[in-house]
Amino acid sequence: MKRILVPTDFSTRADNALKVAAQIARKNNFEIHLLHMLEIPSQMNDAITGGTPIPEIMLFIQKAKELMQHTKEKSLLEDLVVIDSIKLEKATQGILTYSKEHEIDLIIMGSNGASGLAEIIIGSNTEKVVRLSSTPVMVIKEETSSFEPKNIVFASDFTEEIKKPFQKILNFTNQFQAKLHLVTICSPNSFKTTTLSNKIMNDFTKDFDIQNFSTNIYNDTNIEKGIIHFSNEINADLISLCTHGRTGLSHFFTGSISEDLANHGHKPLIIFKI
Repeated sequence: MKRILVPTDFSTRADNALKVAAQIARKNNFEIHLLHMLEIPSQMNDAITGGTPIPEIMLFIQKAKELMQHTKEKSLLEDLVVIDSIKLEKATQGILTYSKEHEIDLIIMGSNGASGLAEIIIGSNTEKVVRLSSTPVMVIKEETSSFEPKNIVFASDFTEEIKKPFQKILNFTNQFQAKLHLVTICSPNSFKTTTLSNKIMNDFTKDFDIQNFSTNIYNDTNIEKGIIHFSNEINADLISLCTHGRTGLSHFFTGSISEDLANHGHKPLIIFKI
């Protein structure tokens, strides 16, 4: 991992994501890419591509440049390599395109959950990036003054297809020398016996060199609540999941649990694409 992308609308939520990104970058000698997506009405965009300057657009761009410069001058970014960019494009597609073009290793986004607000990088845009990005996405919900994850939860069904993204989760965990808590959530709609659940997890872990981990079975009324309640009980610092993207999480998860947690959970969340 060498490049972290932080999409920003210069809000407090985006600043929370940037604080975590700065801590990870400083610890591992990574570079940070700051990206602001300036969404404008289509008729204005047509004018720009046609070479016709519009005073309102130029004002927006100038203001964005000023805010970006102010962000880059924050003390938390001192001595870090920071690359900034302002793009005239829809937020979600712009983030995904930039991530691919610049070979981004991790996207860190701020979100306060489903609020109904039409702000860039908030709510639905975060969900869309989580769902569509092939790059791992970390969602930060609250200010984190010291990001030193020592207890990381990985909730899964532990099927064969999870093994490839799980190695990435393991690599991420090892960077922080954290303990990885593997958990199967059993709910009325997704029930497995304790014997079967233990066997699935034990068979899964045999293929990996995991030094510091635990296996757990947790019962709750649904998967999302189970992940949140288990994470709270062990005082986890970070929740990790795998997602199929457009089709949600396979087998074990019904619906799009990763997106629901991005909206309703409060702990930092990192999602890896299967």
